Parts: sequence; structure tokens; C-alpha cells
Amino acid sequence: MTGGAAQDTLFRVRQTLRCANGRVLDLSQPRVMGILNLTPDSFFAGSRVPDESALLRQAEQMLQAGAAVLDVGGYSSRPGADDIPVDEELRRVLPAVEALRKHFPEAFLSIDTFRANVAEQAVQAGADMINDIGGGELDEAMFATVARLRVPYVLMHMRGTPQTMTQHTTYTHDLLLELTRYFRDRLTALQALWPSACVVLDPGIGFAKTPQQGYEILRRLQELRTVLDLPLLVGVSRKSLVWKPLGLTPEAALPGTVALNTLAVLGGASLLRVHDVAEAQQTVQLVQHVISS
Repeated sequence: MTGGAAQDTLFRVRQTLRCANGRVLDLSQPRVMGILNLTPDSFFAGSRVPDESALLRQAEQMLQAGAAVLDVGGYSSRPGADDIPVDEELRRVLPAVEALRKHFPEAFLSIDTFRANVAEQAVQAGADMINDIGGGELDEAMFATVARLRVPYVLMHMRGTPQTMTQHTTYTHDLLLELTRYFRDRLTALQALWPSACVVLDPGIGFAKTPQQGYEILRRLQELRTVLDLPLLVGVSRKSLVWKPLGLTPEAALPGTVALNTLAVLGGASLLRVHDVAEAQQTVQLVQHVISS
């Protein structure tokens, strides 16, 4: 296979994310999504932004480093995280979205939530996309909300909740087969409400999956994308499947994260969700350079 043909196989996708407000996210090449955590208990302390000043400073650094998307979240989804009330999640995320939209009017903003009410209010405050770890199953109003708002939507695979997902890692059939069936079923339900739904799929590495299952997804990512023919988001940044095998901590897991992000890009990921934007952007650029040369 020639370099150009290989690049086309790895990076070609059919979908560009278009918003009613005119902003566009071109996924013809892999892009980087920067994580902005407004939670006091996210598993990687370095990702937490305690106030608006820190938020804007971190966002500016990410955008300057090449982030195509800023992902704002106010509910920690680490295993066993505390459940928080909707009002608390709204208190965390709405001022942040408003501030980001005011200071970075051209930025593409994502709201990381599984709650339809939070998603809707965040979109009204300026968010462009909904990133839902629940795939529409943790809030039955989510799909109707997405369809009404007509915004791009990240549909992730998970079993249970953040509080129970570690109890749901046994899969009866082939893991990729189960993921494919899940996504097809969920897409059918969403498209019944919005036939032209603008969707990115996230296999949910680390969510109701063991590290070994996460590695399997990375090894077979191209297979998953070929079957589903939609853009894929991959999030492995500083997760336990990076640092535990090395006997490290999340704080020391940047080199390992770069290694797994390289595998994700080679597997056809369209979006890398990361804490460290500059390193991820370099990863994307170098993989593209090697493939195309």
C-alpha cells in the first residue's frame, strides 16, 4: 500500500461536524480535544480547573497548542465517583461555558454530561456539542434533546453508571461484536428522532472495561471504524490502562499516553480526548507525516 493510500485508509471519514451557529469541526484529519475538568475529584489532579482564571488560562494554552475542541465537564466519571445533584453540575459548568464562549468566540466547545437538562442549558450558554458517556441510556430525555437542538453528539459505550461500571466488565460475546451491536441499536433509536444526526462514536475505554479489554479495542480500532463508518473518539489520557502496567501514577503517565494515542491515530481515531494537548497534537502530526511520506 502506498503512503497516500494508507493515509486515506486511516484518516478518511464521511462526516464533518456542523453546528447551527455556523461553527464547523473538520474531521478529515485527526483532531485533539482538550479536557477541562470543573470537578474537585477527577482522577488526574492536574486536569482540574478551580476557578475562572485558571479555566481561561488552561483553555488558551490548549487552543494555542492546537486543540480543535474544548470539552467542559462538571461531573467526575472516574470509577466510584460520587453522584452529584443536577443543580451542582449546572453551577459548575454553565458559568464556564459562558466564559469560554465570551473569551474564545471561535472555539468549538463540548459539554461533557449524560444529563439532558445540563446538556440543553450548556448548549444555550454556548456549547456546540454534547459528549455523553451514557449513550442516551442514563437519561431517557437525552436523544430527544439532541434531536431538538440539532447539535453534534458523542455517543459512548458504557454499562451501568460511573458508580457501578467496574462490576459490568464481563462480555458474553466478542467485545467488538457487542460494541457494534450496541452502537447500531443506539444509532437506530437516535435516528428515529433525527435521521441526519451528526454523531461521533466513543468505544468507552476504561468504562465497564478492563485494561485488557481497552488494549483489545485499540488493537481492533480500525475494524470498529470500518464496520460503523463514523468518526471515533478515543480517550485513554492518563487512565489506569496506561500507568498500572508500568507501576506508575496518573501524574507520570504522559509518555505512556502518547504511546497509546499513537496506536489510536494509526487505528483511525478522529478525535483524541486528552489532558495534554501539545503532546497529542505532535503525535497526530508525526503519524500523519510518517504515513504520507
